[in-house]
Amino acid sequence: MIRVVIAEDQAMVLGALSALLEIESDIEVVARARSGDEALDLVRTHRPDVLLTDIEMPSKTGLEVAQLVRDEHLPTRVVILTTFARGGYLRRALEAGASGYLLKDSPAEQLANAIRRVHAGGRAVDPELATEAWSEPDPLTDRERQVLRLAGEGQATGEIAESLHLSEGTVRNYLSEAISKLGAQNRVEAARVAREKGWL
Repeated sequence: MIRVVIAEDQAMVLGALSALLEIESDIEVVARARSGDEALDLVRTHRPDVLLTDIEMPSKTGLEVAQLVRDEHLPTRVVILTTFARGGYLRRALEAGASGYLLKDSPAEQLANAIRRVHAGGRAVDPELATEAWSEPDPLTDRERQVLRLAGEGQATGEIAESLHLSEGTVRNYLSEAISKLGAQNRVEAARVAREKGWL
């Protein structure tokens, strides 16, 4: 039996995914999460074979959860299930330790097969997306990405500095670097460009 935890913040999608996988005779959904923190707690508690997770969730993204699962040497393999068909996201997912990256508009049977493949030690990644992922490298550092994400959410420099425990001058430097690297006019445009590329 392949034991799976599902993390998805939209209740209807979470229920549908769970029902879809419960049909399979060799897959058991052992727990469901609505946020990144909850997903991580459930993985630590249940030690499932596979975590199926969305990217955009409250408290922690699926990519951050994948990174922590790897950093903590948990035995769970991670499959990202998302609407983002962007090479930058795939690249970051693989760098964070994810073994699979599927799109939500993929045929339903692909999901169970991907979980089986990942559980067996393989990878499950859309080949076209994989090619795109390495066609344009992500120019942002992790810190620039954090600062830019918060700026894109409308936070002021002082708020960003406080939440990341940095000085305002350091935050301005990171933003300036990110804006420059992305060829943008300002922080809002930089955040939009980075998001479109899948770098945020």
